[in-house]
Amino acid sequence: MKKLINDPDDVVDEMLDGMTATYPDRLRRLPDTQVLVRDDGPVDDKVGIVTGGGSGHEPTHAGYIGNGMLDGAAAGDVFSSPTADEFEELIGACDAGGGVLAVIKNYEGDVMNFETAIELAEMEGVEVESVVVDDDVAVEDSLYTSGRRGVCGTILVHKAAGAKAAQGADLGEVKRVAEKVVDNVGTMGTALTSCVTPEKGEPTFDLGDDEIELGIGIHGEPGTERTETMPADKITEELTEAVLDDLDLDEGQEVLTIVNGMGATPQMELFVVNRRLQELLSECGLETYDAWVGDYMTSLDMAGASITVCAVDDELKELFDAPADTPALTTK
Repeated sequence: MKKLINDPDDVVDEMLDGMTATYPDRLRRLPDTQVLVRDDGPVDDKVGIVTGGGSGHEPTHAGYIGNGMLDGAAAGDVFSSPTADEFEELIGACDAGGGVLAVIKNYEGDVMNFETAIELAEMEGVEVESVVVDDDVAVEDSLYTSGRRGVCGTILVHKAAGAKAAQGADLGEVKRVAEKVVDNVGTMGTALTSCVTPEKGEPTFDLGDDEIELGIGIHGEPGTERTETMPADKITEELTEAVLDDLDLDEGQEVLTIVNGMGATPQMELFVVNRRLQELLSECGLETYDAWVGDYMTSLDMAGASITVCAVDDELKELFDAPADTPALTTK
């Protein structure tokens, strides 16, 4: 294993300190926690938007803290959920009188610990709502989930909910637009290599030099098929077809797309994927309103990519276009 780390047991703690040292005017770490919040927050009477989960998916989660998106995020150990106590600290720190929306990716640890934290926060008088993101169309159940996994589509939930909250909407309206994104987004990914966790120091799963995994999860969970290496266009077709079959969109529908790198894929390759993705959408009679390409939700040093498609209407386009200023995503 070759990684720029010190002791594997300290990597998350040192990463969080490095983030606050990089963005001292944006991010603040709550004492004795692995929770980061907006340095200028909480904003009076605004709905707080919070999330969290295992580390190793950077820039998810804390990279999206800032105006127009998240108010705070809890970081667990690598690929492990934060504790309920950490989530409770997060919720309390981000409540400014307007209530808090928790955006939860559908992994059993995240769901269970967030639910416990919400109960505790409500006992303290905080109004909390939650949405569970399950945009991965590949599998219904995995090593970590009951039902579909929450993956890169979660970023769009952060964006829409954060924009709605910044407009001054109440908690019910913020939850409504978050659920609207969840209902209209699908994602599927592929792995060309396994990732290597700092604790284990070796590949999480075995993948031959001439093999790829379709439908892989962001923790290395099994996908739908292990197959021989294919050209980029063929991989893009497999992923896109699965997502579009799930969404079942009408001809003429506008969509936002994300080609997301899994951590070790050059942008050159992501743009090659996006080229074919946009051709396929056009062939299906769909219209791309916006296309994002880059690393939005990674899996440490895994080589691979995921494709996200989200159906949009005028309301969602306004929210996705609304200003946001975060370390990982800025819109004007």
